[in-house]
Amino acid sequence: MRWTAGLAAGAVVFAGMSGMATAGAGPEGRLFQRLATYPVHQNGGGDGEAVAEISAVSRDGRTLVYTDAPGKRVGFLDLSVPDRPRGLGTLSLGDAEPTSVAVVGAYALVVIDTSESHTRPSGRIAVIRIKDRKTVRSIELGGQPDSIAVAERYAAVAIENERDEEATPAGGQEGDLPQAPAGFLQILDLKDADPARWGLRKVAFTRADGSALPAFIEAGLDTPQDPEPEYVTINGRGKVAVTLQENNGVAIVDLRTGRIERVFSAGSVTVTGVDTEEDGEISLTGTVEDVPREPDAISWIDDRTLATANEGDWKGGSRGWTVFDDRGNVLWDAGNTFEHLAVRYGHHNDDRAGNKGSEPEGLTVATYKGRRYAFVGSERSNFVAVYDVERPSQPRFVQFLPTNAGPEGLLAVPSRGMFIVSSETDDASAGLRAGVQVFRLGKPEVPGLTSASQNGSPIGWGALSGLSSIPGSRDGLYGVWDSAYKPTKVFTIDTGEKPATITRALTVTKDGAPASYDAEGIAARPGGGFWLASEGAKGPDNRLVRLDASGAVRQEIALPADLASRLGSQGLEGVTVAGSGTSEQVWVTLQRPLAGDPANVVRLGRYTPATGAWAWFGYPIEPSASTANWNGLSEITHVDGRLLLVERDKASGPAAAHKKVYAVDPPAKAPGAGLPVLTKRSARDLLPDLRGLGGWTQEKVEGLGVTGSGRVWIATDNDAVNDATGETVFFSPGTVRSAFRR
Repeated sequence: MRWTAGLAAGAVVFAGMSGMATAGAGPEGRLFQRLATYPVHQNGGGDGEAVAEISAVSRDGRTLVYTDAPGKRVGFLDLSVPDRPRGLGTLSLGDAEPTSVAVVGAYALVVIDTSESHTRPSGRIAVIRIKDRKTVRSIELGGQPDSIAVAERYAAVAIENERDEEATPAGGQEGDLPQAPAGFLQILDLKDADPARWGLRKVAFTRADGSALPAFIEAGLDTPQDPEPEYVTINGRGKVAVTLQENNGVAIVDLRTGRIERVFSAGSVTVTGVDTEEDGEISLTGTVEDVPREPDAISWIDDRTLATANEGDWKGGSRGWTVFDDRGNVLWDAGNTFEHLAVRYGHHNDDRAGNKGSEPEGLTVATYKGRRYAFVGSERSNFVAVYDVERPSQPRFVQFLPTNAGPEGLLAVPSRGMFIVSSETDDASAGLRAGVQVFRLGKPEVPGLTSASQNGSPIGWGALSGLSSIPGSRDGLYGVWDSAYKPTKVFTIDTGEKPATITRALTVTKDGAPASYDAEGIAARPGGGFWLASEGAKGPDNRLVRLDASGAVRQEIALPADLASRLGSQGLEGVTVAGSGTSEQVWVTLQRPLAGDPANVVRLGRYTPATGAWAWFGYPIEPSASTANWNGLSEITHVDGRLLLVERDKASGPAAAHKKVYAVDPPAKAPGAGLPVLTKRSARDLLPDLRGLGGWTQEKVEGLGVTGSGRVWIATDNDAVNDATGETVFFSPGTVRSAFRR
């Protein structure tokens, strides 16, 4: 919920967005290109929790200042070379948590929560000289601050005095409002260059006795005596708009006079066609009925128009964002379209379906070469959506930008042509680290994957675990998802589109009903139908599954009992087909060495459908660096008479050390006694490819497919946005001839 305004809405920024997919380019066909991802634990956080919630830049755009509430510090990055951010260290704030930051001239204004309790809230502004990181002044705020926004002559600070979610007010339920003391607004006058001369003015949002002001009552707020200010934004006329999130309202205050000009309710909305059940299915058939929007971030589009990100809090959340005029009239509302973006681009977080969905939290508006754009960040599905808002009442979606987990701060940097996203989710145990991502205007290639609509809604997808060619197709691929979602589906992908597009989803059925497998690999049969490699939770659950062209299960083939009994939870991981008819051979791979087999040798299996016989061969996998970061196989593909295998470690981000493709020649004869070990050849190191995209290096490289034209495609499994960033890296390193060494 802690988010800062960065720049006024009228600022000019030279940016465009590279995201991994687009619905229409910006000015001159430009998009944001992601340049770099900097994990902030490398800036002094060590193995402990380290985040970058809110960020601001120095006036030359070369030094980034970010807040790290868990670490009770602010961090500094050198952005002189945007594609190579450099850590400059952190500044401890003692035993207090920063909530937001803005920059005025040579100084960073860090707002800090020093509250002893919810009933005794307090806070201050630390005025820090950026050049030498010296605190030149500390300004007491008289309450617990949340966000700060700056304009030429003023800074506005929302004093939230947030509610205690475990407290029960008289006549209410746990977490209800009202909870005294009420929040308010602080205005810091910045007319003098010397911080010592800055003066503070309080704008009360309640009467002196704590009762509600008439304007808040007339707006129809839920508990007007406890407004709960959350986020602030300033327009070119010196008006600050303040969201009152838990009260579902917006207040507009004149900064010069401190007068409350208007308060209005953000209203309620009914949203249809969204997923409302946490059941592992992507089902866009639910309805969120008459929920208050409860906006978090807010930004002026122009001097008369506002946009809010409707995250929700305790009663609501509309899974979208809204455009209002400055009198509170709704000019446009996203409805289900923001939620549908998460689905269309593979970022649907089913774990949040029964709550507030993708939770749009951050929002900012900036102008790019004379054209205005709104950036809206999804806290739970980990993306930023960009819209053209030249006509505020008709926003037009422009581009989808995958981010690190928990994107919190969205910052435009006009002078450098950059856009910066800082994230708040950090879990070292899951290999998921918070960071700062830097984007810049360019004309990049647009890798990535999106989906078309089927039956009126976007095709839901994610957790891609395998790829296969489509016999007879020049640009087509098949893909499959694993048990993160159900039922099992086979996806048709058109790689001839930019970005590549899922055009069809085929549901796998068994005995006429949808079936669910842990499909870790897929192979299309030349004569029609498919093979699936289903891993299962235990060894005996591993299955080779044959489907007909309609997706119906025709056969389930268990692994030999002596192998299955030695398997744990990491079994079948890929499948591919060589030959057809009576000459058809089905190759599978296990993920890791089998108990009782030689160390660092993984089994490849060859199944002959005509005879039902299995043959097994050893594959020499690279030794793991540690037991925690083990190496395993994750894909097998037959092409040009050889088998291509993907080896990967379990690490992601800067810890990732091993993501490679190797080639082996399939033996012509059945093995004799024992487990013959095949000879492998290095074909391609995928780490430079993954790191060259500027994002978080994904752990699970699990798909390698080759189209009929000979082009190679690589896909990562996004783990259904569960303990992951949610980004699916889908890209082509070239043709078989150019991408792989012979």
